[in-house]
Amino acid sequence: MAKITKPLTNTEVKQAKPKDKDYTLLDGEGLQLRVKTTGTKSWIFNYYHPITKKRKNLSLGQYPALSLAQARKQRSSSKELLANNIDPKEHRDDLLSDKKLKMAFTLECIALEWFEIKKTKIAETTSKSLWRNMENHVFPKIGHRPIDKLLAPEVIKILKPLAAKGSLETLQKVIGNINEIMKHAVNTGRIHHNPLSGIRSAFETPKVTHMATIKPEELPELMKAISYSNITIVTRCLLEFQLHTMVRSSEAASASWDEIDFENKLWVIPAQRMKMKVEHTVPLTEQVLDLLRRVKQLSGERKYIFPADRHPNQPSGSERANKALQRIGFKGRLVAHGMRSLASTTLNEQGFDGDVIESALAHQEKNEVRRAYNRAEYLERRRKLMYWWSEYIEQAQTGKQIAKAVNQFKVVG
Repeated sequence: MAKITKPLTNTEVKQAKPKDKDYTLLDGEGLQLRVKTTGTKSWIFNYYHPITKKRKNLSLGQYPALSLAQARKQRSSSKELLANNIDPKEHRDDLLSDKKLKMAFTLECIALEWFEIKKTKIAETTSKSLWRNMENHVFPKIGHRPIDKLLAPEVIKILKPLAAKGSLETLQKVIGNINEIMKHAVNTGRIHHNPLSGIRSAFETPKVTHMATIKPEELPELMKAISYSNITIVTRCLLEFQLHTMVRSSEAASASWDEIDFENKLWVIPAQRMKMKVEHTVPLTEQVLDLLRRVKQLSGERKYIFPADRHPNQPSGSERANKALQRIGFKGRLVAHGMRSLASTTLNEQGFDGDVIESALAHQEKNEVRRAYNRAEYLERRRKLMYWWSEYIEQAQTGKQIAKAVNQFKVVG
């Protein structure tokens, strides 16, 4: 006949005193109270493994933090698992492991993982701005939160200060980045769906503002202002270089001498410096080559063509051209990026092939086959386009007359 264990009482548990050796009090059905010589009392569930049938102990917790009644509830839960051939210790370890894993999947951790991929596809200045926005407006408040716990109301709440300041463009960028991070979490199996996909609708949409630019007939005014301004020679050359080459501000400001091929009259901008991470080749006109020779007398010993004033071993900042345009009287009328729009407008009005213009502006062709064709086929056509554009700028600067593009370069247009 099986021995019947008398259940413990609260008084027995409370009054159990330490002895010379550790000892155990039985409550029945595998529940035990182990009393150590130090006086520590711990609840243990002793059971047979459902598969191996070996005896195992599951630590439930210490008394009095875990009462007798609570210990019995845990025993009952463990017995239910055993009835379904589940080892309660393995089950608890799995739950703890899952919890730790989820805690490691915080928004900031997943964002870091996503950013390592994202920054290879965008310009360095863009990636720095992106991460700075996340550090300023997102991570301090919810960066520590497990990504599977994030819900729309919480995220909307932390973004409201941005909206209240009127920083709607920054807000939209941050929302876009958060959703890309959540999409990455879905695609890598961290969460099943993105609960933040609709948060953009909770905020006002910013009004579309185009980069300030001038009309083609205002180009002579710009060239006169550049010529008569009191800006440094390097800054003046940077403005003209960017205008002639039709590149972005960051691409012009960070240009280095080793990218210039004087013999073949080419400037090869490496992929890592381009917005779309694709190498871009710019045919250099005689006007640009003359400009570079002039600058070489000032910065030829440096790595960068347009070095920063205070730190000559570093390139100029991408805002140098913008600040210069403001100083020479074009604040609110023209930004550096607007010089690309000026070139595009002029060339389109003159009848040049739109695809060649887009190629010269390094606007990415989505079709891979066509893009490869563009690089090979358009280079010579772009060279003629660039020569006409430089002649047009020189005309605006000196009054020299040039022929209309549709007449002079029909092969291009």
